[in-house]
Amino acid sequence: MSIDFSMFSPETAAFLERAVEIFETGGLAMGPIGVVAFLMCALGSNVWLSMTFSGMRRRSRRKLERWTAQPEFARGPLGAVVAHAMRGGSPDAASLTFAEYRASELDPFERQLRFMKICIGAAPLLGLLGTVTGMLATFAALSSGSGGEQTMQDIAKGISEALVTTEAGLVVALPGLFFHYYLSRKLRGFERFLEETEHFCRQRLRLAAA
Repeated sequence: MSIDFSMFSPETAAFLERAVEIFETGGLAMGPIGVVAFLMCALGSNVWLSMTFSGMRRRSRRKLERWTAQPEFARGPLGAVVAHAMRGGSPDAASLTFAEYRASELDPFERQLRFMKICIGAAPLLGLLGTVTGMLATFAALSSGSGGEQTMQDIAKGISEALVTTEAGLVVALPGLFFHYYLSRKLRGFERFLEETEHFCRQRLRLAAA
């Protein structure tokens, strides 16, 4: 496959040409590995961007006290949840508000992270599949070849396919594993903060009703 990279700088063009060469060397398994890598990055980026721009982070106790005392000053998606919970008038109504928020906002992230984990596990397995097909091609060249230059090229091609796909699977899986761990910790931390916020709102409502 010939692709024109003349629009890029010489260094970038050389890098892209080398990437295409490696992709072609890996054989058929490189396509599924590329798809898995794209899905994994897309899911992880979506979770990270959504959590970042929707204000899913811890707030100071001072700010929570102000939000619960004066709900009209609450800001952002979390502030709207706190304000709605405080206007509910009872601890049970506040818990229901937080439960609805978890179901609508956090559960989709949980599903995306589960699918991302499947992609992380699939990448090295697809690399192993490419390893097997590469070794089969190598053995086929050994058994059918006459030992000439063509046979040596077929053997080298099979070994290259086996090694490249193994490396590609690991290169995709390892960064994905660390990215998934970071996102999971970020989500768990916000869930704990949400539980603390719910407990704080319930306490304030009980004191107001006493």
